[in-house]
Amino acid sequence: MTPEAKARTAEQDELERGAEDYCLYLSEVRNLSPNTVRGYHEDFEAFVMWARREGVSPLSLTHRELRAYLSELSRAGYSVRTVSRRLSALRGLYRWMLREGRCPSAAVAAVASPKLSRTLPRTMSDHDVVALLATCSGDDPVDLRDRAFLELFYATGARIGEVAGLSVLDVDLGSHQVRLFGKGSKERIVPVYDRALESVRAYLRLGRPSLVRDDRPTDALFLSTRGNQMSTDALRTRFERRVAEAGLDPSLTPHAMRHTFATELLGGGADLRSVQELLGHESLATTQIYTHLSVDRLREAARAAHPRS
Repeated sequence: MTPEAKARTAEQDELERGAEDYCLYLSEVRNLSPNTVRGYHEDFEAFVMWARREGVSPLSLTHRELRAYLSELSRAGYSVRTVSRRLSALRGLYRWMLREGRCPSAAVAAVASPKLSRTLPRTMSDHDVVALLATCSGDDPVDLRDRAFLELFYATGARIGEVAGLSVLDVDLGSHQVRLFGKGSKERIVPVYDRALESVRAYLRLGRPSLVRDDRPTDALFLSTRGNQMSTDALRTRFERRVAEAGLDPSLTPHAMRHTFATELLGGGADLRSVQELLGHESLATTQIYTHLSVDRLREAARAAHPRS
């Protein structure tokens, strides 16, 4: 092996070790969820494999080499959102390695420079939401449960994992609010409107008692038909089933309700900082994308109503 090849392999090995240590940092210091850390690890693993295959020195990474990696992802059919997520993960890794003295600043600059087009998040119309809720209008325990969690999605803009983690005590019916635990176990209080609380109250009174098992007492809010706390995947499956029953676009996800929540608030006059707090965004920049959605909707309204449009 030539000296150049040895140096290249050493850099690839160092990046792999750095990625392992960074994931440990994300888990133990940043307190990110195991699923989130696993996603980061898979992104880094894919990049290291690419660097080895292409003979790239990752600690001497150039702008052109990074562009080649991103282009390969696009050609492989990855969505813009996925490519953007992988780039964001690499930026975090390289910045952390720079702080730890394990990476030169030139490589960090190369990772920081690419700009990707940003797609606007998918939202739901009022008609979509009404159709979705109509699929669980019955009074059996499963219908009551599904309507309660769908109403909470729409009322709080919560992430699906946050709803899955709710306990009975996290819903304060008297104060009209819900306590959510977001990324990094950060707690926030979100007010809830009466209609959503009515659905939760009906579920607690008439639905949940039928789902609880005497041999498995739990304070989890949303339970399966076997009496277990519903996981994120279980709630997502229920959402997808209700979407299919309503005859809606199958590409709709629970996150679309979160996007809709944010867009409706901004369209109704809420300030950006308040929406940031309600969504649990760490950065205001993350919330700002919803201002584009609001502007687009206003533009469409003006185009439809103006006599010379």
